[in-house]
Amino acid sequence: MVNPHFDDTIKVIGVDADGKKYDKVSRVQAKGEESDMHIVLDVNSQLYPMRAGEKYRMVLSQTLNEDGSAVVAGSEGSKKSLADRFEYVMHGLLYKISDDKNQSGDVEVAVYISFGGLQLLMKGAPVKMGKFKVDQRLFLLLLKE
Repeated sequence: MVNPHFDDTIKVIGVDADGKKYDKVSRVQAKGEESDMHIVLDVNSQLYPMRAGEKYRMVLSQTLNEDGSAVVAGSEGSKKSLADRFEYVMHGLLYKISDDKNQSGDVEVAVYISFGGLQLLMKGAPVKMGKFKVDQRLFLLLLKE
């Protein structure tokens, strides 16, 4: 069974709050409902438009294989895949982890992942960020609820 790094329902708070910078990309601000994570995510808005107020299931996992085994090149179609149950999937690299203080003075951990130029920033309590390590390759999966 897959043990994801992150699995939560997120609620979109805003889209392109700073104005639209690219024709096919939107920057989405969201909040994790159970995890209370603050999320900023770039998505290809032409393929997967997201709107304020909508809810999505978001998963970050090291593998797409439902049995938890590593993804091996050339094994496409031979195993059940998490991607079969989601609408939008990206693969990326975690390149930075930093500690910040939030407005109330509590320590937050910020995780930065690049999906071929599309960025993800997640900020949350250190206890929820223990699985994340720099140079991890992760899959991001989204499904509208």
